[in-house]
Amino acid sequence: MASLNVGNLGDYLREQRRNAQLSLRQLADAAGVSNPYLSQIERGLRKPSAEVLQQVAKALRISAETLYVRAGILDAERDRDEVETRAVILADPSLNERQKQVLLQIYESFRKENGFGIGEPAVVEDDEDGAGFTDQDTGDTAVRGTRTAGADDAGPRRTAG
Repeated sequence: MASLNVGNLGDYLREQRRNAQLSLRQLADAAGVSNPYLSQIERGLRKPSAEVLQQVAKALRISAETLYVRAGILDAERDRDEVETRAVILADPSLNERQKQVLLQIYESFRKENGFGIGEPAVVEDDEDGAGFTDQDTGDTAVRGTRTAGADDAGPRRTAG
């Protein structure tokens, strides 16, 4: 993962906010973050999560990928397909929010299985009794995974260990 250059990100965000003719408070409200937090990001004092960057990008009507790259979360060339896939899923008007989140979780689980991924959603797998498990990294409790017909061999595999 590239190192974070929060100053560059902050300067870029401030420039985009001004181009959109939004006050700091207006952008914070539109992105669903606090005014002081957004100010700290712009001044290079805080490292925003990918989720916050996505919300800010949506509020500014700019590419989240651009913000991810400026924040050092994505390598522009290597991860372009991943970002485009996420964007297509999120932009699909035929899917509701729950369906979009499930698709993104499944997609991310496959990326993690193959050695990629930026650590967004937790991987959901069944345990032996089918009741779910607690993700050791996040402490999140996941419910039983959903499998589609004919996709028995498409899901992440549990290994002994």
